[in-house]
Amino acid sequence: MTFKIISLGCKVNSYECSALRSLLISNGLEESKDDNADVAIINTCSVTATADQKSRQHIRKLRKLYPNAIIVVMGCYSQNHHKYIYDELDADIVVGTSNRAKIPSLIHSFNENHQKIDATEEKPRFFNYEEMGVTSFSENVRAYLKIQDGCDNFCSYCLIPITRGKSRSRDKNHIIEEAKYLVSKGYQEIVLTGIHVGGYGKDLVGYSFSDLVSDLSSLEGLKSLRISSIEESEIDEKLITLLKERKNIAKHMHIPLQSGSSKVLKEMNRKYDKEAFIAKLHKIREMVPDIALTTDVIVGFPNESDEDFNETIQTIKEAGFNMLHVFPFSRRENTKAFYMKNQISPEVKSERSHILLDLSKRLWDEYLDKFNNQEVEVLIEEYDEKEGLYKGHTTNYLEVKVKSDHNIVGKYIKTIYKKLDNIE
Repeated sequence: MTFKIISLGCKVNSYECSALRSLLISNGLEESKDDNADVAIINTCSVTATADQKSRQHIRKLRKLYPNAIIVVMGCYSQNHHKYIYDELDADIVVGTSNRAKIPSLIHSFNENHQKIDATEEKPRFFNYEEMGVTSFSENVRAYLKIQDGCDNFCSYCLIPITRGKSRSRDKNHIIEEAKYLVSKGYQEIVLTGIHVGGYGKDLVGYSFSDLVSDLSSLEGLKSLRISSIEESEIDEKLITLLKERKNIAKHMHIPLQSGSSKVLKEMNRKYDKEAFIAKLHKIREMVPDIALTTDVIVGFPNESDEDFNETIQTIKEAGFNMLHVFPFSRRENTKAFYMKNQISPEVKSERSHILLDLSKRLWDEYLDKFNNQEVEVLIEEYDEKEGLYKGHTTNYLEVKVKSDHNIVGKYIKTIYKKLDNIE
């Protein structure tokens, strides 16, 4: 039997698809190399209403493209809408955010009996971490390593604790073994990923996220270890010290802010105050002066006034962020924010988004100025045939383009950073 896998949404979904791909191959299936497939699998996303819509569209598209294939749907959207997918979208096998390791046996069962299967479990808060073996999601020279699943934060706008369940940590020995395997396969950088990466270790005894970073960054041959995203409150003294002292820990941290308004933060159920947040970032910057600090910001949260929005702009500047990822608030049914009064209009959300995106461009431009005409070390990730240039990123995530007469993909090189040459 042949199969195809489609991943929507985050890097965690991509990782899980890669894990499932390895599992299917080990069970005797082959990945399709053409437009035909006996099994078509999609890992869905539900982080926003738009993500829900895309998930539905892709499921329908799969059924149209592969009318005779076994259609398998998994992921966050199917966790919340498995009955609709089963009844209305005509999927053959539906799982949510658990039982993904059972998909090979479910495919075999369907092939034998030709009876649709809904293997979704109803209580994700009780899920255990689902180990799917040594595998990874990779992008040429970079590999993503999943270390945990789920979330316990219950931000008032977010469905993730409902769809993904409680925060649960992967066994550290499995993580370290997989990291060693990735190093042995020649990957130059490992990115730690998960639904709530900094929550790793909170369900363990005597072993924290910082301990894991320490162990991984000590591995022989690991050139670069990158943290995908982490909450400010989970950056402890040990992690900051490691960031300063270990050269192979990437000098880039993505720290979600979501809002810089004290009032909005409280209504979002974000568990920090802006003063402590700013102080933590200043300490990081003091210890690691050239670090790139990026963040997520939600605009148009219910009852966000012009004053709240301006307070957010001021907080972003005081915190010293270098780049912003901006998201208009998306109402998600069954979250507290869905039922809040004073929902903000799409027009205001759009206006505020553009203001922050313009601010982000200015902040990043100022950050790039610091490195213009300076020597930097770059991990070369790909060759762009259209431009005739090799492309890669520095440890602090500056994109660099270089010419070379020979293949340098996967190598670290030193070059003089020219800002104007590296701006699209």
